[in-house]
Amino acid sequence: MMIRLGQKIRSLAGFRRVALALAAGAVAALALPPLGLWPALFVSFPVFLVMLEGSTGWRSALALGWSFGFGYFVVAFHWIGFAFLVDAKTYLWMMPFAVGGLAASMAIYWGLAAMAAQRLGFRGLRLTLAFAAFLAIAEWLRGHLFTGFPWAVPGLAVDGMGAVAQAAAMIGMTGLTLLVVAWAGAGAVLFQPEWRRQWPWAALLLLLLPLTWGAGTLRLSGAATATVPGVALRIVQPDISQDAKWREDNTRHIFDTLKDLSAMATPERPNGIADVTHVIWPESAVPFLIDQSPVEQAELRPLLDGHTVLITGALRREVPPDGNAELARIFNSIIVFDGEARPIAHYDKWRLVPGGEFLPFEWLLEPLGFRKVVTVPGSFAAGPGPVTIPIPNAPKAAMLVCYEVVFPDRLIDAGNRPGFILNVTNDGWFGNSTGPYQHLAQARLRAIEQGLPVVRAANTGISAIVDPYGRITARLTLMTRGVLDGALPAAIPVTIYGVYGDWGMAVLAALALLAAIGTAWLKPKGTRKL
Repeated sequence: MMIRLGQKIRSLAGFRRVALALAAGAVAALALPPLGLWPALFVSFPVFLVMLEGSTGWRSALALGWSFGFGYFVVAFHWIGFAFLVDAKTYLWMMPFAVGGLAASMAIYWGLAAMAAQRLGFRGLRLTLAFAAFLAIAEWLRGHLFTGFPWAVPGLAVDGMGAVAQAAAMIGMTGLTLLVVAWAGAGAVLFQPEWRRQWPWAALLLLLLPLTWGAGTLRLSGAATATVPGVALRIVQPDISQDAKWREDNTRHIFDTLKDLSAMATPERPNGIADVTHVIWPESAVPFLIDQSPVEQAELRPLLDGHTVLITGALRREVPPDGNAELARIFNSIIVFDGEARPIAHYDKWRLVPGGEFLPFEWLLEPLGFRKVVTVPGSFAAGPGPVTIPIPNAPKAAMLVCYEVVFPDRLIDAGNRPGFILNVTNDGWFGNSTGPYQHLAQARLRAIEQGLPVVRAANTGISAIVDPYGRITARLTLMTRGVLDGALPAAIPVTIYGVYGDWGMAVLAALALLAAIGTAWLKPKGTRKL
């Protein structure tokens, strides 16, 4: 029955073929957080690979891979559309161009991976291994080319696969993508006339899944949750809606809300901020230049009372030495204030969001009516890159603003390894959608990859403290106003991935391609080509 079904799938043409590829891609996206239906991959990828076998040329394979990827990314990226509902009168018309255009462009990488695998002429398990290798390479390129956008990689499905995620400490997110696709695609052999000859090798490949889970479980079994002595964190989640955040008449209310939450007593901190060593506010927490506002700093001074450090996301304005205000640059930053409310350090975001913080091809798109979603004059300026920031009475920190945490490469200053990763974000743009859940899942992978805890402050959630094994030790739910009190988990020694980066993925890809080629040597003489 499975073989007959495979023959029917291969024979599809035209609209039916495209529709099935789109549907298979959409089903694959259900494996991502928050649903985490990773078994869906074991349906969608075999169906796609069987169709890929039936491709008659490189154009057919390219179109098929693009259709599969487009279905996947439309579902995976649908949360981006929520940002255009904040000011629907101005931006709603841009939604299909942003979501559809982004999905279409990202799907090109999947189309190229499918084309490369098809051109080798492989079938069955050999095609599965080749496609897994090429898709991992394509996903690596997607995270690097044209500023990069590695959101929603298939490897993120491990967020729902328990201890399997621990493999990120060795091979990273892209290496996990290769393994997940290879495991999911192994079922394609059931649609093959030669399945009896291929299933032992497919079973051997699938055996790596429980083995990887077992290795991850073993790693976690000896993982104590050590904390940094003397550090008492308070993460403030003000839950201010995006349409209220930048209203001038709301400035006082926002500032007072942040101060009141920072000072409040909780069961963990019965004396309020007096028991807190470090209070953290989310991205662009206040709608004014807080480091240039003497009045506001004067109000912060009694709150911090000489002993509490404030770390906050903020807009930062930098005027050139000649004092020409017209040439001033605006940064999306994190600013550190000491206990006397003096700004003592800052980090400037360097990976800016295309279409959000700057408009690509501004000369072309602005005359057509396209605008950045974040409304500041001109575009944000980019910071210099990863830097380790000293924090009074705490370990040094690698600071990341918003979606910078989804990039596994150039995450930290490797020459000056920090003690933790601090991520501030404003996911209020995306409401109660899948976006904040996927954002947190990617932050968890960064913790595993680097062996560093992640402290995350989000305006509307999900704020969390994550230990260096990716385990959440404390969190606030989405769309909740409150504070999160907790200790700072201690870092562990640098991981293999932290030292070698994506070279592990490159080795895996080479091994997968060699295995795909090598299976031809294992065929008995006289058997037809797999």
